[in-house]
Amino acid sequence: MDKKPKINKVLFLQCFPLWGCGSGTYTRELATEINKAKKIKTAIVCPESKEKHAGVKIYPLELPFPVAFTGHPDWPVCRLYKDLTPKEISQVFNFFLRSVIRAVDDFHPDLIHVQHISLLLWVANFIKALYGINFIVTSHGTGVLTASEKKIFIASSQDALRRVKKIVAVSGDTKSWLLRVFGKEFSHKTRIIPGGVYLENFPPERKIRIINKKYKLKGKKVVLFSGKLTPQKGVFYLINAANGIKGDIYILGDGPEKKNLEDLTYKLKLENVHFLGYMGDEKKEELEEFYYRADVFVAPSVWDEPLGLVILEAMAGKTPVIATRKGGIPLAVKDGINGLLVRPKNSRQITEACNKLLENDELRKKLGEAARKTVEEKFTWKKTAQKYIRIYKKAYTNGNNKKRKNGKKTSSKQKKKKPSNLFRIFKLKKRTS
Repeated sequence: MDKKPKINKVLFLQCFPLWGCGSGTYTRELATEINKAKKIKTAIVCPESKEKHAGVKIYPLELPFPVAFTGHPDWPVCRLYKDLTPKEISQVFNFFLRSVIRAVDDFHPDLIHVQHISLLLWVANFIKALYGINFIVTSHGTGVLTASEKKIFIASSQDALRRVKKIVAVSGDTKSWLLRVFGKEFSHKTRIIPGGVYLENFPPERKIRIINKKYKLKGKKVVLFSGKLTPQKGVFYLINAANGIKGDIYILGDGPEKKNLEDLTYKLKLENVHFLGYMGDEKKEELEEFYYRADVFVAPSVWDEPLGLVILEAMAGKTPVIATRKGGIPLAVKDGINGLLVRPKNSRQITEACNKLLENDELRKKLGEAARKTVEEKFTWKKTAQKYIRIYKKAYTNGNNKKRKNGKKTSSKQKKKKPSNLFRIFKLKKRTS
């Protein structure tokens, strides 16, 4: 009796650096957690200069120019996918394809796990035609946003989604949104898996060793925002609320909206708003201390936010979150139970909610303790990884992964398939180097 095929290697494809954005963090932590189990080896293709992270091999993803969905703090000046011409899309695709083929030839994955419904999904579809390697995709929302704004992304993504083994959305709202944009035909293969937190990095209590002195926080009520500074994050409404907030607001992050927000702060003559910049890997300890030190964390998002990992990290630090009723946020933040929810684009409600918690130590502590409990019970990377491993096993055995000969996959030259719509649209050649 033949043994059931065993999955040994998963290759992650990520179009952004592993620090500075939620999907980068999601990729980094998930690949690390799965790799820790020592049953499935993981590697990542992404635009990082590092060769390894926590034992996970990193293959460089080459880009003709920095390009993002809404912006990225590592790329202060970058193009947006929605503004690319068909020729530029083809150029980015070919750079991505060359990078991924090099990684596949070296790593020999059993399965490919794509982040975002965008060009790397098209690449995985091409790799499936060449190598017969099955693939799954996780939607973080911003790829769907770009497709809704630029229709050329829809047809090619639909073609790949018909061949993908499983679609994962990081929240229920993201799932509904992607089905509206790409079609209800994909509902049967779509499920929801939110991100998580490494509780090892977020113990129940933590001493504040750096930031109180460095940023002169002693005796202050701290209101915190951390994230990309883009219009979608709604920081404009937090700054407009600042004059009435009885505390100091610390904004951690960078992005295309930063100068506008600084100009607004100057125009309103606000002395309680402080921009501390982007805290990447080198300032990881400071960022984590802020999650514990903050009295309140504010997430004023104005778009269908999937479920920001910064929200979960703040909750792990026992900091109550004030957030808008948008996207996947209510999946974690329960109004009056572990945080407070406000209407989007409503500065008055942000002011009132902040002051309600800043002036009531007992309520603030109660909501913070409940926030921590929510993360412990529902949002850890260990739980997230276990769900994905089950998907990997099914995706690997369910399909046409090429049979191995003498322990190796058959090469792409041994089997040819007719190109899909994607390759006809951009008239791409299979010769990539």
